[in-house]
Amino acid sequence: MNMSKESNRIIIFDTTMRDGEQSPGASMNLSEKLRIAELLEELGVDVMEAGFPIASDGDFEAVNEIAKVIENVVVCGLARASRGDIERCAEAVKPARRARIHTFISTSPLHMKYKLQMEPDDVHAAVIDSVSHARKFTDDVEWSCEDASRSEHDFLCRCVESAIDAGATTINVPDTVGYALPFEFGALIEMLFNRVPNIDKAVISVHCHDDLGLAVANSLIAIGAGARQVECTINGLGERAGNAALEELVMAVKTRQDSMPFSTGIKTENIIKTSRLVSTVTGFTVQPNKAIVGANAFAHEAGIHQDGILKHAGTYEIMTPESVGLVESKLVLGKHSGRHAFKVKLKELGYDLGDNAIAEAFKRFKNLADLKKDLFDEDLIALVDDTVVRVNNRIRLISLEVLCGTKHQPPTAAVELEIDGEIKSCDANGDGPVDAIFNGIVKLLPHEAKLMLYQVHAVTHGTDAQAEVTVRLEENGKTVNGQGADTDTMVASARAYLNALNKLLVKRENSAPAALSARAAG
Repeated sequence: MNMSKESNRIIIFDTTMRDGEQSPGASMNLSEKLRIAELLEELGVDVMEAGFPIASDGDFEAVNEIAKVIENVVVCGLARASRGDIERCAEAVKPARRARIHTFISTSPLHMKYKLQMEPDDVHAAVIDSVSHARKFTDDVEWSCEDASRSEHDFLCRCVESAIDAGATTINVPDTVGYALPFEFGALIEMLFNRVPNIDKAVISVHCHDDLGLAVANSLIAIGAGARQVECTINGLGERAGNAALEELVMAVKTRQDSMPFSTGIKTENIIKTSRLVSTVTGFTVQPNKAIVGANAFAHEAGIHQDGILKHAGTYEIMTPESVGLVESKLVLGKHSGRHAFKVKLKELGYDLGDNAIAEAFKRFKNLADLKKDLFDEDLIALVDDTVVRVNNRIRLISLEVLCGTKHQPPTAAVELEIDGEIKSCDANGDGPVDAIFNGIVKLLPHEAKLMLYQVHAVTHGTDAQAEVTVRLEENGKTVNGQGADTDTMVASARAYLNALNKLLVKRENSAPAALSARAAG
């Protein structure tokens, strides 16, 4: 996939499952990663970074399983500049039809002195050794100069040249801490093209963080300066302020062909579907005013705007809702709708579920239809996502009854759970109904996790709207988010808490003996 600076095709490298998962609470289990990987393939990304195999047995397994099932996308694993990391990564991606090893080391004076505690000459030697070793396992090797935007130019050029000589086919230039301004980052890419003599033998990539809100801007200006791969994530997910958002970057290129005559392989009609799945799996709610995928991205309330839109959509819409997968449904469902219509509707919304998942989702749909007069697409999406992400959960909610109000003090919750196949129940009190529910769950499944976040928002408008609840738990430095949806806010709260607990159990199982920092390559 070598492409020259002159090519107008931009390689989209998605790192949602690696860098995106480094967001506190955004951990994904194996089945969730597989679902995301399948959607990323449908979306048309060129490369998916599936994880950091040396970090844990769980990460290794996820990369390895994704490598087995993905057919048309390069499956990439991350490795530090050590032979052990690289060999573990090579083993993980080995089943892939097209495999890539992505290795990295810091090149900035600050990182070399305090993080690596290495001299520049030793770092340079590690670059050559790591890339050369990775090439023994695959012809597709990417090398990243971590903290490139704060690296000294002479040393950076020396390392890039040596990495290419050693066999790197992609050179990634990260703005690791989101420090660069667009004109600076563009100049950095131009400098590399001007000063590195063998630069034409590799694809130049960028990986920008959003600490100053400039990740997409920096990525776009880097494309203009000659970069032909961009590393990004769905919904801009990532540690700290996140990464360049794939949807924003791709739609900027597609919308502004006058200034950016480039193309990607992204099927933009799948953007909304992919965004919603990542949001559900991670528990990270997309803010309403988020570009491209936010609930208000194509909403118009001001009278002047509405008048303009009615006369000509182009007055206030620079892209169509349909172009990112927002389509007006012709099939309206209600309580009398049958299973076939329900299945057709789900396919219309981009869901193709197995028989068991369809049966469970249809059952919940019927219950929802009895409670709500109007069912919106958002209701079905929340319902299906809430059903599917719980398929392999060890802890399940069987029943919940809550007594609260001015005449029931303190609030009491009767909680019944299935835990590893065994039914358990109890009554618990709390300062409020939600506190009582959570106390009941802790009573049935004792743990030391602390509640760090409890958040509720309505999926649609109206008093009968489904509530979507997000819960964040923290235990021994491990943070997980859980999400649940239901017309009953208390039930949604219980579902969210249990979803977080299930993720915490997975995280406990997958934790490696040695805690590794994967804060890498961006």
